Amino acid sequence: MARILVLLNSVGLLLFGSEMFLVGANRPPAPVNVSVMHLRADSATVSWEVPEGDIIIGFSISQQRMDGKMQRFIREVNTTSRSCVLWDLEEETDYIIQVQSIGLYGESQASKRVHFRTLKKTDRFPSNSSNQDDPTVQGLDKARHLQTGEMIIIVVVLLMWAAVIALFCRQYDIIKDNDSSNSKEKVKPSSERSTPEHHSGGLLRSKFHQSVPSINIIEV
Repeated sequence: MARILVLLNSVGLLLFGSEMFLVGANRPPAPVNVSVMHLRADSATVSWEVPEGDIIIGFSISQQRMDGKMQRFIREVNTTSRSCVLWDLEEETDYIIQVQSIGLYGESQASKRVHFRTLKKTDRFPSNSSNQDDPTVQGLDKARHLQTGEMIIIVVVLLMWAAVIALFCRQYDIIKDNDSSNSKEKVKPSSERSTPEHHSGGLLRSKFHQSVPSINIIEV
């Protein structure tokens, strides 16, 4: 009886070990190229990449202050997103984050630790939030160039619209002046024909002259 129990325990341990081995082998790899961009006083955006060939159904982010006073976990499943916005951050505070991928058979190992520092409320871009080699600043220069390019495009479009509107107004004034001149030329001959007849009274005099009978005076 004791041998049977030992045998059953050995089989159970073997099955459990093989299952854990299979689960560990099917776990997705850790995210790579983790970066922090769009830094603000109270928010930041975390982005990462996942090696191809693995089925990823979600992600998990560990967020912690460097002084160890606060730690937060963000977990989201049924998504293919490769970025996440961190809200409710404190200004001028150092944070450390790690990202894990969630697959069908569990979570991956945590990514490399990434450090970033939030801005002041009066700052627009970070001045000394991290070193140049820190993954925090990855993508920040791209965001700056993108914003500058968008502003240039907007200014060019506005100038083009202003030029089109000015040209349209100029053409409208020219057409309006031409129509006014043509109207004056059409009205002028009719007035000239009617004016002499009424003011001079020639027509009235001719009618009056015809209606007065002639009188002959005979001297004796």
